Amino acid sequence: MKLHARIERWPVAGAFTISRGAKTHVDVVVAEIIDGDHVGRGEGTAIYYHGESAESVLAQVLAEADAIANGLTRAELQHRLPRGAARNALDCALWDLDAKKMELPVWKLADLPEPRALVTAFTISLGVPERMEADARASSHLPLLKLKLAGDGDEVRVAAVRRGAPDARLIVDANEAWTDRDLAAEAARLAAYGVELIEQPVHRGRDDLLDRVASSIPFAADESCQDRADLERCMGRYQAINIKLDKAGGLTEALALAAEAKAMGLEVMVGCMLATSLGIAPAFLLAGAARWVDLDGAMLLAKDRPAAMDCENGLLEPPGAELWG
Repeated sequence: MKLHARIERWPVAGAFTISRGAKTHVDVVVAEIIDGDHVGRGEGTAIYYHGESAESVLAQVLAEADAIANGLTRAELQHRLPRGAARNALDCALWDLDAKKMELPVWKLADLPEPRALVTAFTISLGVPERMEADARASSHLPLLKLKLAGDGDEVRVAAVRRGAPDARLIVDANEAWTDRDLAAEAARLAAYGVELIEQPVHRGRDDLLDRVASSIPFAADESCQDRADLERCMGRYQAINIKLDKAGGLTEALALAAEAKAMGLEVMVGCMLATSLGIAPAFLLAGAARWVDLDGAMLLAKDRPAAMDCENGLLEPPGAELWG
């Protein structure tokens, strides 16, 4: 087997803004594993809060060229690389390659239900309330919106979005911005607007702030839950976890994480980084059993790949075999 890998830059439609700043493009790392006439592809987006960059991810991927040439398996990969975008790109490429060689879709190889169209959240970027209301109104035909929050003024932002999209389901992502705030009071204020989930209210590592916090809205761990090693710390503090393949280090670990989380009584959300449809496709297979799906990473780009996944009115269709899996 041979390994090819590269960095690709994809422009964002406008700007994608969260509490940590705005992005006008995303750099993804594409790994291709070639075995005869078959080519398996995977895509990873660097986890910036881990200190990853596209360049460091590419270096990690390319360092596995000899192992790939010697027939590296998915199981072996889990022990060679840590969780993160590099392992995700290689893991998904190996899944894709096996599917093509065996002429079976990945969902059958992974013993998953056949994929069906799923409702995905669409993100309303952080901004002044007037801008967020206008963005929500433009997206008010979509069934599920996800708001990026920042701490001060969050209730005003949520109220503005609710005015713009009175019928949409709402979830919010605090991106750790509530660390020094009254968490129960913040959650209570948002309950009046029908918010049904609050992602990552506090900094990773300060999860103890959620101890004994009473909230009618469930909290979901994002940065605080990367893979199975983080589950124990989340218990009793979060009611859900957001699984992202780039965090977990691939579909292999993500499947195991979802199963263990559910066995522990946690709800599952499946999310993504900014990515093209090639990065979204593997996560889509995992999302079939999730309570919340947030796979709009490719929808936020100015353009996507050929054979991109289709999404109409918030309903995301399964990927075609020509894309992945």
